[in-house]
Amino acid sequence: MPSGRRRDGLGAAFRSLIATGFAGRTLSFDSACAEGYATVRTRRETAGLPLSIPDALIAGTALAHGATVATRNVADFAGCGVAVIDPWQAA
Repeated sequence: MPSGRRRDGLGAAFRSLIATGFAGRTLSFDSACAEGYATVRTRRETAGLPLSIPDALIAGTALAHGATVATRNVADFAGCGVAVIDPWQAA
């Protein structure tokens, strides 16, 4: 989209939506998450199961916060030490 008032207005509206719609619902990546990341990478590598950096960051954050990972791709989180659910599967 070209620069201008419309683009600026849409950008401002989006930033506002994110700030209000996700307030208190996002987790920062901090030192506890970094330790969780290292733990997850070590567990998976020791088991001979490579893990992508983004998935390890997600799992490490979940581990640090005691959170459950909701994903359709449950196999990639096996052996990470975190609870995983597939919200697309019947309970």
